[in-house]
Amino acid sequence: MTTILQSALLTDFLYPFLLVFFILFAVLEKTNIFGSDKKQLNAAISLVVGLIFVGAVFPKIIAQNMVLFMSVGLVIIFVGLVLWGFITGEVPKPGAKWNRFYAILLSISIVTAVLWVSGLGGGVFLGIQAVFAFLFGSNWSGTFWTNVLFVGLIAIAVVVVLKGKAVAEGKDKS
Repeated sequence: MTTILQSALLTDFLYPFLLVFFILFAVLEKTNIFGSDKKQLNAAISLVVGLIFVGAVFPKIIAQNMVLFMSVGLVIIFVGLVLWGFITGEVPKPGAKWNRFYAILLSISIVTAVLWVSGLGGGVFLGIQAVFAFLFGSNWSGTFWTNVLFVGLIAIAVVVVLKGKAVAEGKDKS
């Protein structure tokens, strides 16, 4: 069921015309290309360009696709900022200690959500699942990951001992 707002007259002619008219009018007003206080001239030029734009098919299709892309992009940015607020409880500050970690975590979650919502993530998720099955489900993986765990624990222990020694000698001030 379509509404009056989805009719072909509005979506094919009125919406693209209004979009181009108002954007061009705002640009002409802001830049003062034809001089200041030339609202009627700016409106007339915007009207003519808007009507020409509606009459041409290909630019109108490009603009419609860009508006769709922009609206999806704005929703993604809004969701990202809401999640950022939930994670940190504050406005993002450049140079903050955990900002990079939060930004990476947020980026991964947003990309995953967009892939899932758009239905494009099936192949990606199947590929990731195959990689994990190879790394953790193979007959050699148990021994390999046990050795990696032990080497990692030994490396952490060496770093802790060396750091403790440096702190005890007064060489490390962190």
